[in-house]
Amino acid sequence: MEVYIDVVILLNFLIDLILILSVALILRRKTNIKKIIKGALIGGVSILALFLGSNRIVLILIKIITSFLIVVTSFGFRNIGYTIKNMIYLYISSIFLGGTLYMLNLELCYNNEGMIFYHNNMTLNYLILLVVTPIVIYLYIKESKNLKNNYSNYYNIDIYLKDGTKKSMTGYLDTGNKLKDPYKHRPIILVNSKVLDINYLDTNVLLVPYDTLNNHGLLRCIIPDKIYIDNIGYKYNYLIGISNEEIKIDGIDCILHSKLLERGIE
Repeated sequence: MEVYIDVVILLNFLIDLILILSVALILRRKTNIKKIIKGALIGGVSILALFLGSNRIVLILIKIITSFLIVVTSFGFRNIGYTIKNMIYLYISSIFLGGTLYMLNLELCYNNEGMIFYHNNMTLNYLILLVVTPIVIYLYIKESKNLKNNYSNYYNIDIYLKDGTKKSMTGYLDTGNKLKDPYKHRPIILVNSKVLDINYLDTNVLLVPYDTLNNHGLLRCIIPDKIYIDNIGYKYNYLIGISNEEIKIDGIDCILHSKLLERGIE
């Protein structure tokens, strides 16, 4: 099978260009398109190392050195930690893309020699790489931002009730949760009633009036003994609001009040 080196270099350059752009977007690196193109050129030319016939250890060292040169050229060198983080995300993006292309290779029953995909002696690697690669990287960047923005607000919650029972759940810090007791101004954590699972007849329940844009009424609340957020204890006046509505956030059992993270206890 014939392999055109210039085409392979061009494809590798385009893929490296997209990977570098993905790192810049995910880590919000301040750079410019000229630096990114220079970094991608280094990556594109590095593909020639595969044709040198070197052993695996030498190839691995070449790839590490090449990755270092790519990120330093594209983002500059501030310190070793900054550079290593750039390299890690470059590898993560590359692994994600490579894994996706490998899955497509298995699903479409393609054969491959290095980066060249073919089926019945007909090469379709140009279409696969140039069309699929931007889509895959776009989805990867989108999901990475979702993870960074949403899951960073997830916390492990342990609520200790007055009767000594402990309720463990996953909480979400919602800055929009401004619910407070109008009398003593105690912040309120909203907890799904199914997760809390308490006997209201044996528990002192407070009825707290609330008023939102969409609804108003009385919210059943209880006073906990203490609460731990990611193993940090919090003990001051606050309430646990019992919500009968399902919390429509992935894997979340309760909605935290932002004031609960202002201070803790030993």
